[in-house]
This record gives sequence, C-alpha cells and structure tokens, in this order.
Amino acid sequence: MEKYDWKVTINNNLKRLRIVGLWPAGDEPYKRNFYSLYSGFVLIVFTFGHVFWQTCNVASTFDDLDALTGMLYVTTSEFLIAIKAYFAVKNMPILKKLMITLNCDLFQPRHPKQLDRIKSDFRIWRINSNMFWATAWMAVIFWSTYPVLDKSIKDKRLPFLAWYPYNTKVSPNYELTYVYQCFGVAFSASTSVTVDSLIAALHMYIGAQFVILCDDIRHIFDRIEGESTDFVKKLLKCVEHHRAILEFYEHTKKFTNWIVFGQFFISTLALAITMFRLTTINLFSTEFIAITGYLGAAAVQIFLYCWFGNEVEVKSSQIPYAVFESNWTEASMEMKKLLIIFTERNQKPLKVMAMDLFFLNLDIFM
Repeated sequence: MEKYDWKVTINNNLKRLRIVGLWPAGDEPYKRNFYSLYSGFVLIVFTFGHVFWQTCNVASTFDDLDALTGMLYVTTSEFLIAIKAYFAVKNMPILKKLMITLNCDLFQPRHPKQLDRIKSDFRIWRINSNMFWATAWMAVIFWSTYPVLDKSIKDKRLPFLAWYPYNTKVSPNYELTYVYQCFGVAFSASTSVTVDSLIAALHMYIGAQFVILCDDIRHIFDRIEGESTDFVKKLLKCVEHHRAILEFYEHTKKFTNWIVFGQFFISTLALAITMFRLTTINLFSTEFIAITGYLGAAAVQIFLYCWFGNEVEVKSSQIPYAVFESNWTEASMEMKKLLIIFTERNQKPLKVMAMDLFFLNLDIFM
C-alpha cells in the first residue's frame, strides 16, 4: 500500500502550533530566520508577558483573600502554560525527530486493514481535541468579556487583575491594555490546547503502533504471496518494531515528563481554589459562568492525558494475546522458544508515567 503520512491527522494542530510560535516549518528545529523572530516576539510579549504582569500583581494581594483567590487559579494555570511553551521550544529537536520517526518504514501500516483498525483512534483524538478547544475558548470568551457583561468596564476594570508600570485607568492606556490582555489570554489558551493535543497525539501514535504490531504478530505465520516465509526473520522484524516503539515512547517522555507532572499538580491546586471561589460568588453570575467554563476545560485537559495514556496500556497488553492467536502450533521448536521469550518480555504492558511518580490512565482520572 502507499506510504501513509502520520502527520495528516494532526496537521491542523501543527498549524495552530505554528501560529503560536511553537512549530518551525519542515523537519528542522528553530533557525536564525524570520519565523524564529516572530516566535520570540509572540512568546515573550503574549505568552510569557501576560503571566508575568499577573504574577507581579499576586505579590501585592497576599493580605486580600478574596482578590487572591480571584486571580491565583488563573495565574497558576497561565504560569503552567508558560512552562509548556518553554519545554516545547527546548525539546523541539526531539519533537521533530519524533515526527520523522513516525514516517519511517518500520512504523508504516502493512495493509489497508491495519489502517482501518487505527482510524477510530484518530476520530477519538479529534473529538477530544475539539472538545478541549471548545471549552478553552468558552473560558477565554467569558474572561475577555467579563468587564462588559458585569458592566465594570465603566470603572475601567481589566479582564485580568495585573500590575503594569503605568496607569491603566486612563485612555488610551486602558483600551490598549484591554486588547493586550485579550490577545495574551487567546495565545495562552491556544498554546495550552495545542501542546496538550500534541502530547495526546504522541500517545495515540504509540497505541496505534501497538495495534499494528499485534496484527503483524497475529498473522506472522500467514503465507502471503510475495512475502518471505522465514518466520524467524518476520519475528525479528516484530521485535525490532517493538524496540522502536519503546524508544519512541522514551523520547516522548523526555518532552512530556515535566509538562504532565506540572499539569496534574497545578490543575489540582487550581481546582481546589476554584471550588472554594465558587462558594463565595453568586450563582449564575458572570464570574460563576467563567469559572464553570474553566473547570470544564481543566477536566477535558486531564481526561485527554489519561484517556490516551490508558489506551497505550490497554493496547500494549494485547501482545501476549496476539501471540496466542497466531498459528503458533504449527511452528518449529526454535520458533516456539523465541515466541515464549518474546511473550515473557511483554507480560507487563507499557504504562505511561509522569516523572515515574504516577500512571496516566482512567483510574487516575476518576
């Protein structure tokens, strides 16, 4: 069959990463060119700058619990987004290498049926990613229009509490700062969604490779015209594929470790703060709706990690079953011994972890 381009599935996400300054063109990392200049400007001014001015304001509100809880969960979440952007830039060579590895011959589907088996995973990823975009942008819209909806715009209130080295209560400072904050939160939300969707996609690809590997093992003794009947050689190719999948996971983990750990830590902290905040505000107020949108985005965010981490665990656990479902009874004694060794090696499924502290699966999500 024709060579399949794995990047087609996440092409839209890669385009969005490029807009927020986190995906140079081609298979190369950042170079000294116009895009790197654009990327530096966007990241420093909007992604890092937006959270920096809010962090400055946090330092002056420790004696005001209401104001502190009103801004802390947003500030911590945006601080995490800055961390995501940093690690995406830092690990760009790894990410580009992973994209190249995906399209190597070893990772290609052998026939259309294998591709059909993994297309459902692509659909699930798109659905989850779109849900994440919807909830994230719902929160962005509510926060951006919050001063308008509660009519505090008359008092020159900004969407986000932040400190600036100038008076934001006078025109045109107020209007310019308002627009800046709207751009800042839009870029921050887009960065978060695209990076998280990319991490989920990498785990999705790992799961898809296990599906292909299991299918190859299941049909290892099939005699297909034009293919080798050296079953030992075919098994060794499966072993090579398995090692390549594990290596792909190790490289993925280098990129995701700190991001996933930070996501769980800060999301837990932010959820606790928002739940407390909900007890201090009016039901169905503008802020209540904005916080609800934030909680929805946070829930989808964690679910995205856990679902695809769980899929890796489930699909890697199918390898011993695939061996058993093959026509191993007619194999030579040498082949049977090799199959036993391979099966023993795969008794424990691959479990996606964050900093080797906890697993990413549905049990953790619940």
